[in-house]
Amino acid sequence: MAKEFVVLVDKKNRKIGVEEKIKAHKEGKLHRSFSIFVFNSKGELLIQQRAKRKYHSPGIWSNTVCGHPRPNETFLEAVHRRLKEEMGFDCKLKKLFCFVYRAEFQNGLIENEYDCVFVGKFNGNPKPNPKEVMNFKWISIKELKKDMLAHPNKYSVWMKIALDKMKPFLLKEIIKGIH
Repeated sequence: MAKEFVVLVDKKNRKIGVEEKIKAHKEGKLHRSFSIFVFNSKGELLIQQRAKRKYHSPGIWSNTVCGHPRPNETFLEAVHRRLKEEMGFDCKLKKLFCFVYRAEFQNGLIENEYDCVFVGKFNGNPKPNPKEVMNFKWISIKELKKDMLAHPNKYSVWMKIALDKMKPFLLKEIIKGIH
């Protein structure tokens, strides 16, 4: 398997270098990432359970797709590439906002990411890649937040942060604005 590389940035998203992905996560270097939240016409969010082979957070439930832009790849190119690679479909996506977060995991890896959040709308049937995704489901935001409160360790750190930061946005307006 070819090594993957991430784009290292400062807190203003200015490129300062490139690093091998696992090394960047071992050393906790700030790098670009994205989180995709895809909703259906009912306003339900498509979430995925990460495959057991993932390098961190295996088996954890998370947003529709997340990933890293490759060097010389735009965020928009990366989000469409990963949506197809992980969930087997593509749809129109709209960037909402970006934020920086840092999280340390039990296996010693560190997420230190400049994470841009994208939303989309899709009403078809995902065809997830089993190497990336163990399971998926559509869930209402109300039901998801209730379960996240009851079982916070079942969910990815970045999804919880991004969902909280989405509060100022009216989800119905987001969904309406991206068909």
